[in-house]
Amino acid sequence: MAYRFCRRVLVLTAALVVAGSALPHHFARADDDGGDEEDVHKAPSMHSLAAKPPLPRAHKDFSKFRYTPPGDKIVEQAAANRLLFWTKDGKPDGYAQRRGNSIIYYDAQGKAVRVQRLTEAELAD
Repeated sequence: MAYRFCRRVLVLTAALVVAGSALPHHFARADDDGGDEEDVHKAPSMHSLAAKPPLPRAHKDFSKFRYTPPGDKIVEQAAANRLLFWTKDGKPDGYAQRRGNSIIYYDAQGKAVRVQRLTEAELAD
């Protein structure tokens, strides 16, 4: 029993020594900013990726949406294929969303107030 315990301790100690000898070499390579290797590619930081995402933003053509409430500011939600309408004082005034072959306009409470049917020429675009 004591022999097994001593053997396990010896094996674990040897494993720690081997792992510990590789660590300083690894950290030296990671922290090396020597500049002698100019071809080294550094990955972008999360801050730079958040400021300028590598993927293009979704773009939709909202030219078929004919009705807008007078005086409202229009905000595009391209991913949802939807236009949001906001009043000048910053309150939501409704939205318009394309569903199949028509565009449905909703008021601020979410009730459908207008339906615009698209023609065959508009659907072909």
